[in-house]
Amino acid sequence: MPKIPRPRPLRFLNRRASSQTSPKSNFSISGSGAEAQQEWFTLPTIPGALPRHRFVLPDEPATVETEDLGTGEQPRWSKSARVPGGKARHITNPIYFGFMVTVGVGFALLCYYLMINVGALAGWLTGAVFIGLGLDPMVRKLEKLGIPRGFGVATVFLAFTAFLSAIIFWVIPVIARQAITFINGFPQQFESFLNSEFFEGLDSRYNIRTAVDAEVDKFFADITADSSVMSSFFNSLINAGSTLAEFLTGTIIVLFLSGYVLASLPTIKAWGVRLAPASKRERVTYLTDKITSSVGQYVSGQAVVAACNASFALVVMLLVGVPFPQLLMLFVLILAFIPLVGGVSAAALVSLVALLESWQTALFFLIPYLVYLQIEAYFISPRIMSKAVAVPGGVAVIAVAAGAALWGVLGAIIAIPVAASLLILLREVLIPRQDTL
Repeated sequence: MPKIPRPRPLRFLNRRASSQTSPKSNFSISGSGAEAQQEWFTLPTIPGALPRHRFVLPDEPATVETEDLGTGEQPRWSKSARVPGGKARHITNPIYFGFMVTVGVGFALLCYYLMINVGALAGWLTGAVFIGLGLDPMVRKLEKLGIPRGFGVATVFLAFTAFLSAIIFWVIPVIARQAITFINGFPQQFESFLNSEFFEGLDSRYNIRTAVDAEVDKFFADITADSSVMSSFFNSLINAGSTLAEFLTGTIIVLFLSGYVLASLPTIKAWGVRLAPASKRERVTYLTDKITSSVGQYVSGQAVVAACNASFALVVMLLVGVPFPQLLMLFVLILAFIPLVGGVSAAALVSLVALLESWQTALFFLIPYLVYLQIEAYFISPRIMSKAVAVPGGVAVIAVAAGAALWGVLGAIIAIPVAASLLILLREVLIPRQDTL
């Protein structure tokens, strides 16, 4: 009769985000998967349960000659270990050279095809990575308090999920009702604006009412005359259900991917470090930790700044009587994630909607909100974003414009963290290397 293995206690991994030293090497690896670098906590034995098979990192080499971080001096290798350089080996073998060029071009075309046709998946993955990096600083703070990483990840992720659930089940219905009210009442609101004293004063000077009436009549005449416009409108209504389903699916996928990234971030970084040459791993570990920490601090800090911005805007809108305050608060929250230009864009958007009520309402909102933007720029944001990498104003504007042109709102939001990562590489890698030449 075959012998049944005795069930062993379940062991749960607690991977520390801080750097730990491998007993088999003379350099640090952050969050390595080796068992010597893991801390475990044991739960009571479950009858019949066996430990889950894990895919861990291979052992480090016994001796590795590393790069000197202070001087940037490269390790010395023997002449027999060096790869012979020069272009002659490719030129003297034209078949090999032509084959490799063809493979390179084909791989580039394949990457272009994937980027064009898998744009939604790339957006979901990018959003999940940045959400995971943004939640990681809170997990590390819990780790400093002595809480195991597994419990910290579960606590932070459940809190984040509860926050999203509150937004979906409480804020979204209110915003949906206000959006329907805005669409149904927009003609009446627009007519009230045309009959207001503010617009009548402009019309008496510049004769704007005649031009507006002519453009509105032309717009409706074009719609009724062109059947393709109406057909495209009904097609858009039909596709609204599929768009909503795609949005809900994307939200669920991003939520689960962000949880996986948050839980596996030390292992992901450890595998990324192992792909680097052995002599460079200490340097790569340092740069990886610095980039991920900086990006995480930026994302979490910008989320706090955006929440403060949207909360203040909501309070002011409720006090001065701006129509549809919850709906506008959602737009302010999204725009506040875009640095420099997001707050100004939110002020312009809310002011235009407030003009439908009266010019006094727009003015009473605009003045305190602009004052808050100055307070945020000089008092709130510097304290919250103190541990993030500072990005020059010109670089930030160019990065936001390029990100918005390439990837819309998501590109504008992630442009600053990407620019900060490139600045870290520029400061820590390129400039020191150029100084030694």
